Amino acid sequence: MRAAPQAQRGLLDLQAVDTAIAQLEHRRRSLPELARIAQGQRTRAELGEAIVAARTVVSDLELDLEKAESDLVPVKERRVRDQRRLDDGVVTDGKQLTALIDEIEHLKRRISDLEDIQLEVMEKLEAATAEHTGLVEQRTGLETSLRALIGSRDEQVAAIDAELASRRAARDELAAGLPEDLVALYRRIADRSGGVGVGALKGRRCGGCQLEATPTALASYQSAAPDEVVRCEECDRILVRGAEG
Repeated sequence: MRAAPQAQRGLLDLQAVDTAIAQLEHRRRSLPELARIAQGQRTRAELGEAIVAARTVVSDLELDLEKAESDLVPVKERRVRDQRRLDDGVVTDGKQLTALIDEIEHLKRRISDLEDIQLEVMEKLEAATAEHTGLVEQRTGLETSLRALIGSRDEQVAAIDAELASRRAARDELAAGLPEDLVALYRRIADRSGGVGVGALKGRRCGGCQLEATPTALASYQSAAPDEVVRCEECDRILVRGAEG
């Protein structure tokens, strides 16, 4: 392939813009906020599941407390009635009196047992409620942090996108001023060579692979016609001569 030396040197400008574009795209993909947002979103999902589970525990304990309280009410009411009968002297038969006193003592023990159950459930409910509240507060704090991270990410992405648009416009302008077949060759090489399709020959060194040419290869580069598109024998990239300085 042949192309004017000026067009070949124009490839170096195109490469510089393409490298800048690649760096901007990499920076856009690698913003620290992206990983932190992803981790925050995973944590938020985990907290959401934990909150649902904690809320279920609280709801179950609330039902247990209602049951404990409802179990206690009739026993207390019966004890009050029995105590009133005892205090009023309504029961005079000895056996019935003994039975009434025994029942009152039994009811006292039953009330004590039920109150212990009630207290235990209340303590569990208090702990479960505190855990649920703590999880909700964690999620609220996390969401605040996520909003800040997303805001920072969006601000940086907008700035990068604006610069990318400017660079791409410059690239299109540069490419339009170069031979289509030369640009197509450069693009094919760049696609298979890590984004670098051209390098300047500086001394004996290829600007693409940074390897020094052998004396034989260097002689062939230097003896080629100025408009001949030379390829590096080491990396096969386009080698631009006369670009020093």
